[in-house]
Amino acid sequence: MSTIDEEAFAALKSEIEAWVTGPGEAWAERIEAEGDVPRELYEELRDNGWLSLAAPAELGGRGIPFSRYLELLEIVSRSHGSIRMLVHVNNGLWRALEPFVDESQRAVLAQSVSGEKLVAFTLTEATAGTGADIRSTVRREGDVYLLNGEKHLITFGVKCDYWLLFARLEGTSTADGAAGTVALLVPNTGLPGAEVIDDSETMGVRGTDHAILRFTDTPVPVSARIGEEGQGLDVALGGFLLPSRVSVAMSAVGLAERAQELAVEYALARETFGKKLATRPVIQAYLAENYADIAAARALVLEAARAYEEGRADAAALSSASKIVAVDMLARVTDKALQVHGGQGYWHRNAIERVYRDARAQRFEEGTNEIQKTVVARAVLAEAAAAADTATTRKATS
Repeated sequence: MSTIDEEAFAALKSEIEAWVTGPGEAWAERIEAEGDVPRELYEELRDNGWLSLAAPAELGGRGIPFSRYLELLEIVSRSHGSIRMLVHVNNGLWRALEPFVDESQRAVLAQSVSGEKLVAFTLTEATAGTGADIRSTVRREGDVYLLNGEKHLITFGVKCDYWLLFARLEGTSTADGAAGTVALLVPNTGLPGAEVIDDSETMGVRGTDHAILRFTDTPVPVSARIGEEGQGLDVALGGFLLPSRVSVAMSAVGLAERAQELAVEYALARETFGKKLATRPVIQAYLAENYADIAAARALVLEAARAYEEGRADAAALSSASKIVAVDMLARVTDKALQVHGGQGYWHRNAIERVYRDARAQRFEEGTNEIQKTVVARAVLAEAAAAADTATTRKATS
């Protein structure tokens, strides 16, 4: 694990905190008013170096260890959901690409790390899940793949420079599992047969563009493939989703902290029947429960981050478990924080209204809790089965 200059890291945290509470709030108001993330904001985040915090120095990043990077993401997540999304995705997508790119693709990877190029993770489909059951297909003809299928809920899919896209080799099926999958780095440049539909009208995380993508015999050079045929899900799941789920969990912690901050501020300021809300036992109970909820979730997220850094066997289960706990916590905290505000919290003019809407997106980002529970349950049962087998073997040989 790489070391870190604690003094420089503390200064970086202070820098981000000052931006989030100052310029970040002004950007949040503009995003909400216009329903769009201005290019200037993306460029500001890039120029600040906040899109390349986690990548290693050899890729042009700042090499901040994962668990420490999460401390920075926690702060950014107190800001607008679209700001957090930009920082989160740009600081994580390199993990999917880096183990598999060839020399000719490494330049695009470096541009992604620096923030010069935006890459959209393009896995989810309307008629399938987000794994081995993907239905988009490619058919190879010489040095070209012909791509067919549809993707949806693709974050940055409209404005991105590239789609990191996953498909199945024509003629293979879900019975082949990952063996029939491929990963392609496809330029968003008006390719023949590629239709990009702007699907950005969402409940929360306003301003982040989302796309529905349709492909009809779209030609993609075989040289655009990341890794080998059959490694598509290795690219999608191995390098990106595991740490990304931990990152989403920490973003839930950061947003919950913002909700709690707003609730405390309002409770201290609001007076009813001659008393501050903060003096009322029911409000104090809400704030105490929120504090405990946030602290517990944060501890689990950091444990999951350490498991990932150390390459522990329980890293995947802890990744999913941390997301389960953190997003459920966020729902409880934001609901109570809104309740502290009473009717005032329901109006757009109050920040808690935006926080409440943004919080809902994390319930399905990087896989729903229903999926995460399946991952955790499989790990629990596999561990129990292995322990039982070991006990049986010992008994037989004793």
